[in-house]
Amino acid sequence: MLIETSKPKCVWKSKLLLGEGTLWVPKLNSIFFVDIKKKKILILNTKTNKKKILNVNKEIGFIAHIKKNIFILGLKSELRIINLKNIKTISSINVELKKPNNRINDGKVDPVGRLWFGTMDDLKKKRSGSLYCLDHHLKLHKVDFRYFITNGPAFLDKNNFYHTDSGKKVIYKIKINSKLKILKKTIFLKFDEAEGTPDGMTIDAKNNLWVCHYHGASISVYDMKGNKIHEINIPAKNITNCTFGNSNNSELFISTAREGMNAHQIKKYPLSGSLFKVKTNLKGKKSVSFKIFRSVF
Repeated sequence: MLIETSKPKCVWKSKLLLGEGTLWVPKLNSIFFVDIKKKKILILNTKTNKKKILNVNKEIGFIAHIKKNIFILGLKSELRIINLKNIKTISSINVELKKPNNRINDGKVDPVGRLWFGTMDDLKKKRSGSLYCLDHHLKLHKVDFRYFITNGPAFLDKNNFYHTDSGKKVIYKIKINSKLKILKKTIFLKFDEAEGTPDGMTIDAKNNLWVCHYHGASISVYDMKGNKIHEINIPAKNITNCTFGNSNNSELFISTAREGMNAHQIKKYPLSGSLFKVKTNLKGKKSVSFKIFRSVF
C-alpha cells in the first residue's frame, strides 16, 4: 500500500525546549505531550481546540493514561500516578535513586497494558540508561541496560517491539518471553550522520515503523524488513516523538524541540518547539491505557 501524507500543519505554535511524549487519549479527544526541560504537560483538545498547560516539579519524560483523569508520569527518579484534574498525587514509585544524574526519558504502554520506559544520563555522557517494564501489579522490572539515550519503544505485539539507543543511532528489534526476559535482540536500523538521530517512534496498523529524526527535520517510515517506504519533511529541526490520533486514528501528531539550536538554525526553522499534525491514509494501532490489577485509588 502506497503511503500518502498531507503537508504538516502546526497545531500548537510553541517554543518548547524539549518537546516529547506524544499521547493520544480517545475518550478525552485530546493529545498530550510534554516539555522535559521546562517541566510542563501540554494538552490540546482536538474537538474544542482548547489548550491547557500544567506545571510539574521535576523533569518529565512521558505521560501515560490509566483511566478518566488518572495518568502516570515519568519524572526524574519517579513514576507518579496523578489525577490531572486536581493535581493530586495518588501513588509514587522511586526509580534509580542511586543514579542522581539519570532521568526517565521516553515511555509507552504495550498492547496488553504494561508500561515500558527508559532512563538515561541527563548529561548524555554515560551508558547508564536502562529499559524498564512496570507490570499490572506495579512491580518494576529491569529488562535491558547499558543505554546512552533510551527512546521509543514501539510495539508490534506483546512480545515483540522496537527500542532505540539514540546515542548509538541504533534501533533494536527485541523479542521477550512472558517473564519479560529478552529472547532475541538484533539491530533493525542504524542511522548515518546525514540522517540525524532516531528518536521517538510509533507503529501503524500495517506494522510499519514511523521514526522521528532528531537533527533531521523529518519522519521516515520503514516496513518490517527495514526498507524505507515513505518520508515526511517537517518544518522543524529536531523531531522528537509522534503518535496516531483523532477520531479515525489516521492523523499523526508530532512533537519537536529547540534544545541546542543556534540563532541561525532557529531562523531557518522558526517553528521548532511546536506541535504538528499530518493526515495519513493509514491508521495507527489503537491506543492502550496502562492497566493496574490492584487498588491504588
